[in-house]
Amino acid sequence: MKNIILIGFMGVGKGSVAREVIKNSKYMAIDTDDLIESMENRRIKTIFEKDGEEYFRKLEKSVSKWLQMSVQNTLISTGGGFYKQTNIKNIGIIVLLDSPFDAIIKRIKEHSNAVKKLKKRPLLADLEKAKELYDARRPEYLKLADIVVDVNGKSVEECSIELLKKVKRHV
Repeated sequence: MKNIILIGFMGVGKGSVAREVIKNSKYMAIDTDDLIESMENRRIKTIFEKDGEEYFRKLEKSVSKWLQMSVQNTLISTGGGFYKQTNIKNIGIIVLLDSPFDAIIKRIKEHSNAVKKLKKRPLLADLEKAKELYDARRPEYLKLADIVVDVNGKSVEECSIELLKKVKRHV
């Protein structure tokens, strides 16, 4: 079993899909943003506000090195910009969870905890800028991905099943 790395735009459902995958597989799961929050003992939003995005990206680099050296047989959910880590291909199989931007925003806004979900994603504060970021990142995600799972209009369970089938065929 290799690591599975979930990439995709913020709010696409990487954490939700990861939780579903571990119910139906032998994988453990970790989240790079959770690791960073633990390392820093503060929220991502606070890191961005106090130290900026550049500092946050340095923390991601540290996490990526640790993942490569220390983690096996794990499903790794990543933050939206983690895909830029130069060693990501050495960490595991890269699975893109893909969805149109409008569907991602709709999904977040319809969530029972929508206010909290939007608040914890500082880069979604300005939806026009977020759309520009999505448009810039999506081609990069597609180029990097070993596997693509289109999550639009599918349940978390359907996405999990599709992901596991595609990973099994890929290995």
